[in-house]
Amino acid sequence: MKQAVVLVLFIVVCLGVGFLGSKYTSQSIPDWYSQIKKPAWTPPNWLFAPVWTFLYISMAVAAWLVWRNLGVTGSYASMILFVLQLALNALWSYLFFGLRMPGLAFLDIVALFVAIVLTAMLFWRYVALAGVLMLPYIVWVGYASTLNWAIWRMNP
Repeated sequence: MKQAVVLVLFIVVCLGVGFLGSKYTSQSIPDWYSQIKKPAWTPPNWLFAPVWTFLYISMAVAAWLVWRNLGVTGSYASMILFVLQLALNALWSYLFFGLRMPGLAFLDIVALFVAIVLTAMLFWRYVALAGVLMLPYIVWVGYASTLNWAIWRMNP
């Protein structure tokens, strides 16, 4: 029962970060984001919510697997990195959509990418499946980094 409660807690925290970020996106998409220049390979707006929901749940399950196998003490370093990448994730939404500063958001997303890769590497070392569950997140943030860069360059 305790493991199920902790899994739900991880999911709630991760989806909570997504909800926090969505507060900025929902305000900016109708006006600012819809009017700025974007590359032709920008995904449609409707795709972001289901992709991010999947990613937040996947990363929550990955973190839970590490916690379940190592306990609080054994998973401390990887959980610190996990929380750091969650904070950088939330900060990106604020910088990009809230402050409408793609250049500053790009610096954040590069740091986010590095933090995700390091987290995935630690997760993989302890529980291979946890590392595998982080791979879609790495791919998506790599893509989002490129998109962020392009938008920044197209809208000086």
